[in-house]
Amino acid sequence: MSSLEGTAVIFDLDGTLVDSEPNYYEAGRQTLAGHGVTDFTWTDFEQYVGISTAETVAHWKERYAIEAPRDVLLAEKNRRYLALARTATHVFPEMRKFVELLAAEGVHMAVASGSSREAIEAILAGTGLGASLRTVVSAEEVARGKPAPDVFLEAARRLGAAPADCVVLEDAAPGAAAAHAAGMRCIAIPYLAAQADDPAFATAGLLLRDGQSEFTARAAYDWLVRSAPAS
Repeated sequence: MSSLEGTAVIFDLDGTLVDSEPNYYEAGRQTLAGHGVTDFTWTDFEQYVGISTAETVAHWKERYAIEAPRDVLLAEKNRRYLALARTATHVFPEMRKFVELLAAEGVHMAVASGSSREAIEAILAGTGLGASLRTVVSAEEVARGKPAPDVFLEAARRLGAAPADCVVLEDAAPGAAAAHAAGMRCIAIPYLAAQADDPAFATAGLLLRDGQSEFTARAAYDWLVRSAPAS
């Protein structure tokens, strides 16, 4: 029997499993430029890390007074992002090892992301992660995106797991807040070092302040075993 019997692991995708944020920035920059916003910078983009694509474009429409309908902006951004994602999406090596380690143990896993389902599935297929991560929940499929707990609770439901038996891996403060709201343990790996002091990360059971450079599959696995609820 696995030492993680009964534990389920739910991964955020962007910035956690894969370094897709540069692609999201470029897709956003191109989309906004097409609507007359030509000064969108990486610093501007950072405030949207961890927020769903739909909520991001809704904010852009208001902030930049864009006339195009929100669904048009969303479709444009998703189309540009998919083109970039299919070309090259980098998997964090230790995250791939972690997924493989959990798969070998028979641990139930899911991906719960603010991205569109099409984008999630394209990345999982293109990187080979889809072989192990077959349960997928997009924020498009639930009422509220992160920091609301909806995507994580839906992932737990599909896995047949109680929230208390789930562990979330997250890189962004809204995701850490969502995991806490869902009643799940969290391993937080901040994508942006400047966000490490965000109060949402203080709720994580394990906070790796230096992000992916500090994350190792073996250390994460050992923490899962130590923190598993007594059966």
